[in-house]
Formats: sequence, structure tokens, C-alpha cells
Amino acid sequence: MFHELDNDPNFKLDNDQLERIASMVNAYKGNIKSHLIEQQEKKTSRADRLADHIATFGGSWAFILLFSLFLIIWMLLNLMSFAFDKPPFILLNLILSCISAFQAPVILMSQNRQAAKDKQEAILDLAINYRAEQENMEIKVLLERLDQRLERMEKLQNEEVLP
Repeated sequence: MFHELDNDPNFKLDNDQLERIASMVNAYKGNIKSHLIEQQEKKTSRADRLADHIATFGGSWAFILLFSLFLIIWMLLNLMSFAFDKPPFILLNLILSCISAFQAPVILMSQNRQAAKDKQEAILDLAINYRAEQENMEIKVLLERLDQRLERMEKLQNEEVLP
């Protein structure tokens, strides 16, 4: 963009204007990701956020330890004389099946939302990388021009020294 504006004979930019444009572009690039996150949060329903929290807790060591403690207490209580769910713990099996039946779809919903976020971030990364590649090519062209000018200046200087 700078290259196009700078080459336009009707529109020349001074250094201050170039710096202002560069800072605006850099600020925009920095805000893209935060803007995407804000959009995702706006689109997210209360149920989606709840699914994310359940999936986060269900995949943590705290859940594993608490659930293991629950199972141990359940079994110990039911092995004693006042048992309400004697071995083979049919009520416990029912509870475990219900938890699994609800936890699996909640985790899948959370994973689907995370996959959508990852896809948006990948598209953003691709766009930024593409723009960076364009800027690199522009810089390469400018460096080649500078190199050619330096070679011409050296030839002229050598020609002046020789006669």
C-alpha cells in the first residue's frame, strides 16, 4: 500500500504520514484477534458457556479425584450393614451411565465450539501470513532497486575515476 501511494506522482506521503499509516495498520492487526474473541463471546449462549465449563471441569484432575472419592465413599457405605445399594451396586451403575450419557454430548458440543474458534484463528493466521508475504515481496523489490541504483552509482564513480 505504501509503495502504491509513494509511486503515485499526484500523491506523495511525507515520513509523518507514513508513520501514522503504519501505526494504524499495526493497531488494526493487533486488534483483529481481540475483535474475533469479542464476536465469539457475543455469539456464545449461556448453554454454550455452561457446556465449556462442564467440559473443562470434566477433563480436570479435580473431577477425577472428586469422582474417585465419591465412588469410594459410595462403595464403603454400601458394604456396611445399612446399605441401600448392595453389591453389585446397580444404583451406582445407573448413576454412572446417566453421567456418561450427559457428559459425552456436552464435551462434544464444547469441542465443536473450540474447533470453530480454531478455524477462525487459522483463517486469521493465513490472512496475516499472506499480508506479511506481500510486504516481504514489496521490500524485496525495493531492495533490488536499491541494489541496482548502487551498482549504477558505483559504475558512474568508477567511470569518473578511470579517465
